[in-house]
Amino acid sequence: MAQTVFVEAINQAISEEMARDENVFIMGEDIRRAVYGATADLLNDFGEKRVLDTPLSENGFFGAAIGASLVGMRPIVETLTSFMWVGMDQLISQAAKMRYMFGGQATLPVVYRASMFYGGGSAAHHSDRSYPMFMNMPGIKVIVPSNPADMKGLLKSAVRDNDPCIVFEDGTLAGMRGEVPENEDLPGDELIVPFGQAEMVREGTDCTIVGVAGGVNIAASVSDQLAQEGISVEVIDPRTLVPFDKKTILNSVEKTGRLVITDPAHKVCSA
Repeated sequence: MAQTVFVEAINQAISEEMARDENVFIMGEDIRRAVYGATADLLNDFGEKRVLDTPLSENGFFGAAIGASLVGMRPIVETLTSFMWVGMDQLISQAAKMRYMFGGQATLPVVYRASMFYGGGSAAHHSDRSYPMFMNMPGIKVIVPSNPADMKGLLKSAVRDNDPCIVFEDGTLAGMRGEVPENEDLPGDELIVPFGQAEMVREGTDCTIVGVAGGVNIAASVSDQLAQEGISVEVIDPRTLVPFDKKTILNSVEKTGRLVITDPAHKVCSA
């Protein structure tokens, strides 16, 4: 196990997938300079043709990624949740629907990495947490990692998936350190986390807390505090919201009889 920062786990996943498959490339605003750290060294390792700086036009490069995926490429798009509104028509009217429009004959293996911020002085234009909206749009898979190991393993799964995926990267976790297994210690020599399989973070008997993204760590902290008062709390991380592991949560609530949700999305119509 290696102690790895959340943003480093993103970088590892992208680098490994680009090395594995020459059809994988990454695009976004200022990614060659690695403004957020996740794309560090990619330009040196893979060159200008596979590490593309885009204009400030989400509607344009979101659509370009969709087109590339339709002809066999596997684009990774770096963006912010607050800027996704600019390219919403591409995401909702094209990416989510294209496979259905072609009767299943086309695949769209495109990944949108969407950093989301809240608190910390991010201001209104950088504080959207929009994953609940995309849960309601058939055709898009919604991924919400809560730790470095899951961030790496889920992102690698997203790159290999044949449907459009949005990976929501919680900005409050950017500096989080966590154990990430070394590839050589894993079956198949790589870390892959499958979609639709929740993780039992803590086991308990009195109450179930389901956390989303950064909410998982809040739930775990609350669980530890309540344990000192003799209250046993079970903490579940769904990992992905589409597909959603409902069975694990229902089994837990059947046991504890109580459910609390820690979700950083907006209160109305949250996940």
